[in-house]
Amino acid sequence: MSYRQLDSAEIVKTIEILNFRIVERFPASGLSKVANELLVIGRDAHNRSQWVSKPLWHLRVPMAILIGLIVISLSLVVSKLDFQNHALSIGELIQVLESAINDVVFFGVGIFFLVTLETRIKRRRVVSLLHDLRAMAHVIDMHQLTKDPESLLTTYQQTKSSPRRTMNAFELERYLDYCSEMLSLISKIAAVYVQDFNDTEVVDVVNEIESLTTGLSRKMWQKITVVQACKT
Repeated sequence: MSYRQLDSAEIVKTIEILNFRIVERFPASGLSKVANELLVIGRDAHNRSQWVSKPLWHLRVPMAILIGLIVISLSLVVSKLDFQNHALSIGELIQVLESAINDVVFFGVGIFFLVTLETRIKRRRVVSLLHDLRAMAHVIDMHQLTKDPESLLTTYQQTKSSPRRTMNAFELERYLDYCSEMLSLISKIAAVYVQDFNDTEVVDVVNEIESLTTGLSRKMWQKITVVQACKT
């Protein structure tokens, strides 16, 4: 086992344990449903990350054949040019060079498109999955939004529109801590995708998710600090 890389299977196990903890502490709660959805995403990420790390041979083999045919075609065209027996004027030489440059550029663009096709397919799928993780982070934040630690104070006054406050200090602290743990796991799932797929665009999205989850988690720990102060 390597300790220099994230193990997606171990991340899934951690999510499973967290899911059990949340269900046991808060059965039939909205947070337990979110945890279950995170488990589904984690398992999917385990399979998808393995797919991303492997070469797509069903694309590479036809592309290699096609690129080979393009190179052979260019070679045949060049080999048929006879510059020794046909003297070219300056105007004709310019036309030949211009046509040759256009052909090289055209074939070069075609080859670049084929070579980068696999990366673009993987990038599109991974970015779509990362968007799901970003949405999940916001869903978790919505669940803790109304968990106000100030409700534990004796001076707190509830209004008609205030959300129901049914948790004691211990339960509220555990609830917020579970939310923070899920956010941390979201960032770890995102990081799994770039371990063997070092694409700049994907790395940028992963960094954005890490910044988002870190900021949201910091907000939750501020609430936990207030809860701990109310307990003393």
